[in-house]
Amino acid sequence: MTTSSPSLEPSIAPHLLRASRTPKHEPGSYLPAYPAFSARFGEDVTSLVMAYFGVQARDTDSPVLAESSAHVRAQFAETDGPASWDRAAYVDAEGFTTVISIAYWSDPDAFDRWYDVKGVSWTDAARVTDGVGHFLELVRPSVERFETVFSAADRDEGLAGAKSGLSGMIEEHAYWGSMRDRLPLSQTDPLYPSGSPRLVTDGPVRTVVLHENACLIRSGQDITDTGDVERRAYLGDVEPSLRAGMEFLRDEGGEIGCYDNRYMRILDEEDQPTDRTFGLSWWRDISALEDWAASHPTHVEIFGVAMRHLSSFGPETRLRLYHEVTVPAATEQRFVYAGCHDATGLLRAVL
Repeated sequence: MTTSSPSLEPSIAPHLLRASRTPKHEPGSYLPAYPAFSARFGEDVTSLVMAYFGVQARDTDSPVLAESSAHVRAQFAETDGPASWDRAAYVDAEGFTTVISIAYWSDPDAFDRWYDVKGVSWTDAARVTDGVGHFLELVRPSVERFETVFSAADRDEGLAGAKSGLSGMIEEHAYWGSMRDRLPLSQTDPLYPSGSPRLVTDGPVRTVVLHENACLIRSGQDITDTGDVERRAYLGDVEPSLRAGMEFLRDEGGEIGCYDNRYMRILDEEDQPTDRTFGLSWWRDISALEDWAASHPTHVEIFGVAMRHLSSFGPETRLRLYHEVTVPAATEQRFVYAGCHDATGLLRAVL
């Protein structure tokens, strides 16, 4: 196996590369304009767990939000807790404050042991109260069904907190189609969707089961280390376009295959907002996401202002970018909503 440059390597880990894989470029013909890296996991890791424990409240000052924070922190610290986790908040289109604790396990068996004792009650019907909802959005993808990319190698975000290491600089980025090229399963599978979302109702608890090859993306930005000039440029030029795109997906994304979108801010250990944000969205399939990214005016604007920002600051930029994309099998995901309003998460795909 050869790469396009001695300094580059495939995003896909060596043990997941397939002999039939067709390189995107001829060896030596392509050099990305800026470096990027992918998370690596040991060959013994065959699947991961991504668990989104959410609580929503109509009242921003609801004590349930603070109580859930203390509860989650205590439970995650128990035996078999997650390899990494973070916590983020946003106000949804219905005006509900929502806080989600996002946890990652590289050992699904450890998750099962932990969940059976500590997590199963999260969406119990007995917890349902007026104006408050709890939900669990659970994804357990095989390692062939997700990809990651990071603009810097010195800080973990999201799924990378559970990694065993990072790649060197990768080839498959900075061109349209590189997201798909980083997905190991795309070497042998076109990743077409099949089936339709369905809803199972049990009193106040509603479960959504998505179809085969739906697509999840978490795409983040970190301006923690930017200086005053770059921070003003980002907040004045890039962030407004990003927010407009995120709001379009939230409010009108269904028309282009986006089931749900959240634009969230990561919280620190005291649940105070940080300078780290991310969009989290579910799509009908990876093609719908690709189409939006390549040609929709909202993303064309985001991409344009981001590239101008990066070009302006060049190697001096301290803006960090990353994303993780997952295309799970139908059997690898489950979404449970207890007492949540109808526009919560994947309920929007079936109601």
